[in-house]
Amino acid sequence: MEGNVIVGQSGGPTAVINSSLAGVYKTAKDRGAKKVYGMLHGIKGLIDGKYVDLDDKIRNDLEIDLLKRTPSSFLGSCRYKLPEIREGLDLYEKIFKQLEALDIKYFFYIGGNDSMDTIKKLSDYAILTNSDIHFMGVPKTIDNDLAITDHTPGFGSAAKFIASTMKEIIRDGLVYDYPTISIVEIMGRNAGWLTAASALARGEDCEGVDLIYLPEKVFDIDHFMERMKELTSQNRSLVIALSEGIKVADGRYVFELADHVEMVDAFGHKTLSGSAKFLSDKIAAELGIRTRAIEFSTLQRCASHMASRVDITEAFNVGGSAVKAAFEGETGKVIVLKRISDDPYMCITECADVHKIANIEKKVPLEWITDDDYVTEDMIKYIHPLIQQELPAIMVDGLPRHLNINR
Repeated sequence: MEGNVIVGQSGGPTAVINSSLAGVYKTAKDRGAKKVYGMLHGIKGLIDGKYVDLDDKIRNDLEIDLLKRTPSSFLGSCRYKLPEIREGLDLYEKIFKQLEALDIKYFFYIGGNDSMDTIKKLSDYAILTNSDIHFMGVPKTIDNDLAITDHTPGFGSAAKFIASTMKEIIRDGLVYDYPTISIVEIMGRNAGWLTAASALARGEDCEGVDLIYLPEKVFDIDHFMERMKELTSQNRSLVIALSEGIKVADGRYVFELADHVEMVDAFGHKTLSGSAKFLSDKIAAELGIRTRAIEFSTLQRCASHMASRVDITEAFNVGGSAVKAAFEGETGKVIVLKRISDDPYMCITECADVHKIANIEKKVPLEWITDDDYVTEDMIKYIHPLIQQELPAIMVDGLPRHLNINR
């Protein structure tokens, strides 16, 4: 093959994003790539001239196995929004000169919605300038909100962590002989897939969460408080799952109803945190019930000790499929997962046009959300196969061993 490969990671990390990196690296080397470079901190690092030769960082098959088990972004990440092409011609020229200096012919970017925006713009610029560099998107996001693909690598492991941790919170909440309320805040800005995964906690050994609130539906605080009074009057302890992105009728996030410090990233996204705390304080003040707010926060993103083997395998496969597609001539595409069977569960990979994915959010279908603040069996059947099996950690001195780029 001609030319070299470069790969980067962007956006929020996951428990399996490095499995996709391993898939890109191993497949590229197996197919004859001389050099596979890694951008340090995504496209922003490349702009700043920061990259590494991955042969110096991944030295053998054991380290590939370690990489697959290592959480978070091995190469570092960024939240950097490229300008529109007509507004940033100098920047695009700089990026492409950097790629040409490294003799890059294949560019892979592992990320979610915002990362696919980067692939879209770079591939469009390549067409405008007749560049022969191939640009491919490799999907990842725990939010599961990418269009076209059945689901995204990273979601299954986060869902497994959420459902497992919910079972433990439920057991803890049933210790006392008086009502308590635990409100668990789960990531999900505009899509409630992760919060919906809390429904998997229900089974023959667990009562399950009591209520689930997703951002796809308007959150009615008065209705919520009535439900609290009604259910705790039965001397019940409650566990409630809610998305960080729930909004009231006027469009404000629930956390914005309390005093808060507002932070916005490069893509204009507000940092979401505090909805559970606001509601917990309101219940305690108005109903006098013992209530606690629990934020999973970053814990749900990188819990590799609770990773799904299905998720790890699919993450590796989409990385490898991206390389295969690019080496066969594809560009401006994203690898997507297509579910072809539920029993037994089976997914294949396909290519999709990045223009049909970038900046488009896939939300939970309203028909999968019930009127009594829960989710349907269809939702549970959709998520259930994605959390299956485990890939045991490689343990050293009682703790999981990870691969560290700075070792």
